[in-house]
Amino acid sequence: MRLIFIRHAEPDYEHDSLTEKGWREAELLARRTKNWKVDDFYMSPLGRAQATASFTLKEHGKQAEVMDWLHEFRGELPEQDGGTRICWDLMPGTWTKQPQLLQPEGWEAAPILQGTNVKEEYDKAVAGFDEMLTRYGYFRHGGYYESREHSDKCVVCFCHFGITAVLLSHLWNVSPFITLHGTFLAPSSVTVLNTEEREPGIAYFRCQTLGNTDHLLAAGEPVSYYASFADPFQG
Repeated sequence: MRLIFIRHAEPDYEHDSLTEKGWREAELLARRTKNWKVDDFYMSPLGRAQATASFTLKEHGKQAEVMDWLHEFRGELPEQDGGTRICWDLMPGTWTKQPQLLQPEGWEAAPILQGTNVKEEYDKAVAGFDEMLTRYGYFRHGGYYESREHSDKCVVCFCHFGITAVLLSHLWNVSPFITLHGTFLAPSSVTVLNTEEREPGIAYFRCQTLGNTDHLLAAGEPVSYYASFADPFQG
């Protein structure tokens, strides 16, 4: 099975849509994807993801099923001023000093997460994701997936950085704080995973490309910085 995550193009967060640059990115993405053999499309309920998907869906003459669990990850942390902060916007000097956050199991016990919705939202997201995978014959079993029937299907999910990082952590059996703070998936970037099924009945998702933006670079369109706190590589 091939699983592809596509982050929405450069966002206009105020209007839950795309910037002028974002619309260009979405069109370039559609040119890249038009010859892909895709069996099923899924997308977030949010406007910026659906706007990004619209060009690709038109090229394929297909519709996408809206999945609430593909919504941008809703886990939040409280701020001292009474507000909240997304949980992938922590300073390294904060989250790396809480050993539990680095652990594949028990990360939810970290002091900074007590009284928050992070674990609850994580559980909802991975449960929805695993339910989708059962449609293709893959059932979660400990740290891998039981493959009850081999699938050559290709599935594309249009969504967001945070939720993709969370789902990758689930697939790879690591703390979500590793992928949330250790990866950058640029707007309109493509992340591809394939199942490896070298043992009968056992499948594991190996990443083949992470946050790829070849469609932008080939057209001379700069990679957007959204979700990065450093200038993105333009090569």
